[in-house]
Amino acid sequence: MTDTTKDAETMASIDRAVEVLAGRRVAVLTGAGVSTDSGIPDYRGKGAPTRTPMTAQQFLASAEARRRYWVGSHLGWKVFAAAEPNDGHRALAALENAGVSNGVITQNVDGLHVRAGSHRVVELHGTMRRVGCLHCGQVFDRRDLAARVEADNPWITLPENVELGPDGDVTPASAEGFVVPVCSVCGGTLKPDVVFFGEYIPVEKFREAEQLVHASQALIVAGSSLVVNSGIRLVERARRRRLPVVIINRGATRADQRAAVKIDAGTSDVLGAFAERLPGLL
Repeated sequence: MTDTTKDAETMASIDRAVEVLAGRRVAVLTGAGVSTDSGIPDYRGKGAPTRTPMTAQQFLASAEARRRYWVGSHLGWKVFAAAEPNDGHRALAALENAGVSNGVITQNVDGLHVRAGSHRVVELHGTMRRVGCLHCGQVFDRRDLAARVEADNPWITLPENVELGPDGDVTPASAEGFVVPVCSVCGGTLKPDVVFFGEYIPVEKFREAEQLVHASQALIVAGSSLVVNSGIRLVERARRRRLPVVIINRGATRADQRAAVKIDAGTSDVLGAFAERLPGLL
């Protein structure tokens, strides 16, 4: 562990959390804080830049907005896709493989839980791995689409210092002259398989997350301030079923008062401690 998690207060919090979780099957809800150790910044963490993400309404209403979006999304995705799972992602995969965790519900779109080896992953806000046509429904692999984007826009290069967002986009200096990718089947509008600001999480996806919580005996929240309503709703589902909730997050969350244990520390080290200790307590 790092020095951050070696202090007495944090170690005591980890000990209390292990006591609460011992012998229980857990569901895990993760947010952007789980991926910061992979180089993907948090929306709301300390020092996070002020962002004005494009809404679904803007994207759908304006061809110019879509052009700006796709330039930034492509530039950011190249860095975003190069990120590797960190120790926190791997710890969660280990907890699932050991039978401690039923799976992961994530607010992240980076796909790092899947790449780390987690098998049951509910991606509440979608994934950057896929792009879909809004007209005919055809789905494309993002890697294939990126190759098309670069073939149609050979001038596009990755800046040395890209300010990457948690959703894998950047704010481009200019979108002038950029050829927006369209569906190769019907020529329709393409959109990444992610929930934009202004969109709702698909009902069936949230129901899947609810079912995972319902099948568990405790809930771990890791790296989320729970500002997004989907997260706080799942915590409320756990509370109604009287499941203990353990929160790991640097800084306050909306559910700190509802937590059996709150650990104010980095997620990688704490989840690593859980992966070391909880399997032996089943």
